[in-house]
Amino acid sequence: MSLTEARFHDLVDATQQAVEDIFDDCDLDVDLENSAGVLTVRFENGTQLIFSRQEPLRQLWLAARSGGFHFDYDQASERWMCDSSDEQLGEMLARITLDQSGADLEFEEL
Repeated sequence: MSLTEARFHDLVDATQQAVEDIFDDCDLDVDLENSAGVLTVRFENGTQLIFSRQEPLRQLWLAARSGGFHFDYDQASERWMCDSSDEQLGEMLARITLDQSGADLEFEEL
């Protein structure tokens, strides 16, 4: 069963809010901007993470220094999964954040 448009937006909104909360609660000096459904996380070193929603595909996209990644929502596990590697969003975010900022953050709830 595919996601309804409303459910998709609710899931992306909740995910972006969770990401913002994790960065707000950490000691990193980051700039967070959420505009028109796009969440941008800018690190002190100038690198950034950009989360955007691709409504027609019902995907969450992540742009990082290491590349672009597309995530489908897996309803069975209730997790966003990368469509090319089957890596969970939280696992990938922890790895990318460590790579781009040097900070070891937990994104387990994503």
